This record gives sequence, structure tokens and C-alpha cells, in this order.
Amino acid sequence: MEDIKLLIAGRDAPAAKSATFDRLNPISGEVATRASAATAADAKAAADAAAAAFPKWSAIGPSARRALLNKAADLLESRAAQFASILSTETGATGGWGHFNVHLAAGMLREAAAMTTQISGEVIPSDVPGSLAMGIRQPAGVVLGIAPWNAPIILGVRAVAMPLACGNTVILKASEICPATHRLIGAVLTEAGLGDGVVNVITHEPKDAEAVTEALISHPAIKRVNFTGSTRVGKIVAALCAKYLKPVVLELGGKAPLIVLDDADIDAAVNATVFGAFANSGQICMSTERVIIDEKVADEFATKLAMRVAALPSGDPRKGDFVLGAVVGKPTVDRVQKLVSEAVAKGAKVLCGGESDGTIMKGVVVDKVTQDMSIFREESFGPQVSITRVKSAEEAVKVANDTEYGLSAALFTRDIARGIELAKRIESGICHINGPTVHDEAQMPFGGVKASGYGRFGGKAGVAEFTELRWITIQTTPRQYPF
Repeated sequence: MEDIKLLIAGRDAPAAKSATFDRLNPISGEVATRASAATAADAKAAADAAAAAFPKWSAIGPSARRALLNKAADLLESRAAQFASILSTETGATGGWGHFNVHLAAGMLREAAAMTTQISGEVIPSDVPGSLAMGIRQPAGVVLGIAPWNAPIILGVRAVAMPLACGNTVILKASEICPATHRLIGAVLTEAGLGDGVVNVITHEPKDAEAVTEALISHPAIKRVNFTGSTRVGKIVAALCAKYLKPVVLELGGKAPLIVLDDADIDAAVNATVFGAFANSGQICMSTERVIIDEKVADEFATKLAMRVAALPSGDPRKGDFVLGAVVGKPTVDRVQKLVSEAVAKGAKVLCGGESDGTIMKGVVVDKVTQDMSIFREESFGPQVSITRVKSAEEAVKVANDTEYGLSAALFTRDIARGIELAKRIESGICHINGPTVHDEAQMPFGGVKASGYGRFGGKAGVAEFTELRWITIQTTPRQYPF
């Protein structure tokens, strides 16, 4: 069992009155982590610590920040086995998913390190004679990052890496489902030598989420917020940020469509669907939940997909190397099975899967899903994918856009020019032609539209989110005034 404290001002700190809460292993039900249960007062202390550390951290040169973030990436990779073990214990994920999380998160730290010398402004022509006008980007202050449990190392690191590169200090508000995993990120960054208070980590009980979150967002030192999680909670965070006039980046839910046109490489589309729908048991914001396919090739695709998914190995990740481990909890199993049952009652057909042993669930493929079924509209966040048949590319785009979400999408066709034109019409922040919906690279502008959120992580887009753009002028010649 992991026993963890808060990270405040570079030190392990118990919560007020030494309160703790337990996170249970989703497979065995045993205590996986005993974590400090922060209060609003603890949250304020973390914000105070980050504010106190800001002047020194923001003043160091970009090369120094780059070296520290690169060191953190190396340390993160050196502790890959520890991260993977803790992640699996807290969330039921496979070891492979844990190691992939470490690999991509280390890349995010290195990309952030590379961006420290790319935070640039511009000289802007002025109509005032002798006025040298500049747009200059400066660190904003303290950045609050709120990260989820499903890809906790990737998304926990993403919540803080670019803000740190830009010269901000940070607070990572850990998920109640994986407090030890997120706390270990703080330990790695501290060990890298960023300095006391530069990185702070807060853990809390589920019942205290609203109070702790508002205490952080309302704190005067907090200048930016980023949140990755469900659309339901994202709306709450957005409302709090609006209340206190704090800019926020929101990366929320998804219902990613994968369009297969009549000229597509069917085998390639099947491979992308298997990966996109069942990586981490479908518990990814970009997971392929809807295949929208031309009816002329639907039978071939459905047969091949069902064969592939039925053969995916599933089991207890503590006992072997499986593709499908446990989902995060029994409610996920219940939600997926309910959506499938409702679809079948309306005429859909299960091609394979759906069985579960506790929280270990086999992949489900549901064919002949229509737009009036809940499985078409509701985010399942579990190991299922549905197939909806259409008559044309025009109908495919229309059906793909028939959702409140708009994070990731994919489209398969051999006609690239046609694919680009159709991709432009898909309402999503991300679209991959002849690739899976699940794809992330640290340098890319990552984010969604509609109910999938707003703002962008990654690369230059991330720099724009986590810096303050200021207009500064220098009057180089005497200026004439009208009075």
C-alpha cells in the first residue's frame, strides 16, 4: 500500500488534522493508496508556496529551465517500473499502458524543455513616430493543473510541463482515483531540482473536490487553470473560472468517430479501430467509439473487426501481459452493458464480447447502430465500439457531426484530396486521415471543440495559453502631443 503526503513548498506535508482517504484496487478491493485528504486551508498553503517560489523560478534563464526539465524526463524514465506498478494498482490498467504513459510523458517534458528558448514576441509597427512597439510574452504566475486518472502520467505531466517551461510555478491537483501516481510526478520534478514550491501536489477526498478546487481557483496567485476530465465536471470548473475571471484550458469528453469510405483500405481501418477503441480498455478521451462506414464495405469491415476484437487477450494485469486489463470500476462495466442492451433492444447486433469478470471486461463490437440509440450519443468510456452504416461520404460527415462532442476524429480513404476536404468539415479539434483517433504528440496543438472543451495544449499553442502577452513600447524620439 502506498502512503502519501501532500507536496507543499518542497516538503511532504500531512493534511490538516492528518486526515487521509483510501483508494481501493479496482480488481481486488484492497487498499491501494492511503493519501492525505487536503482541505481548503491546505490548498491555500500550496498556492501561497507556489506564489512565493514564482519570482525566483520565473527569473532563471531558459537554458537552466531546459536542463532541469530534461533531467526530470530522465528521472521519470528511470522510474518507469515504479510508475507502471502504482498506476496498475490504482486504476487496474495494464503494465504496457503504464510504460507507454511514462514514454509519452517524458517526451512531453523534453518538448517543454525545448520550448523554453522559443517563447518569443514580436516588434509591431506603430503609427506613433519614434515608438518601438513590442508584443512580449511573460510568465503568467501560478498555474493550477487538474488531471484525470485514465492516462495519469501523460495528463499529469501535461498539466504542468509547458507552464513550467514558460516560467510559471504550478499546483497539480491529483485525481482521487490515482493520488499516488500523481504524487510521484511531483516527487520526480522535485528530485530534478526545480526548487521548493515550484511544483506542489494536492490530494483530497472526493467529497472535498468542490471546496478544494474553489479554494485554489479563487486564490489571487492563480493566474491560469487547465483541466482534463469529463464534460460534466469541466462545466463546473469553467463556471468557477468565470466567477473569478481566471483563463482556463478545458480538454473534456469525446465520442470520436472513425469514418470508413467505400475506397478505404479495410485492413488498415480495422487495425486503427482495434487500437483506437481498445487501448486502455477504451478509457481514453480520444477512443474510437463510433465507426461510420459506407454500407458497400460494411460487411467486410464488421467481420474482420469482430474477429480481431474477439481474439484480444484480457485478464488480471497482475498475472500477465494482456491488452484488456481491468476497467477503473464496476460502474464502467454496468454503463457499457446497459448501453449495449438498450441498442440491441432497438435492433442493433452484438458481433462479439461484453462478458466481464468483475472489472475485467472483454471488448464489445455492436453493429447496425442508429442515431436514435444511446450508445451512439453517450460517451461509454469503456471497451466498446459501435458500427453505423451510411450510404455516402456526405452522409458519413453529417452523422459524424451529429454529436455534442468534438475532440478527435479519423477518416479512411485512398483519395487523399477527398479526405482533406471531408476532414475540414468534421467538427473536431483533431482529425487523422488514414490513422487512428487515439494519437498524441507533445508538440501538436491538442484540444477540442463543442462539448469537448476549448484551448490547446502542446507546442506553441501551449505557450500562448500559459503566458501573458503584453504590449510594451519605448519612445525613442521626442513625442509631440496635441495639448
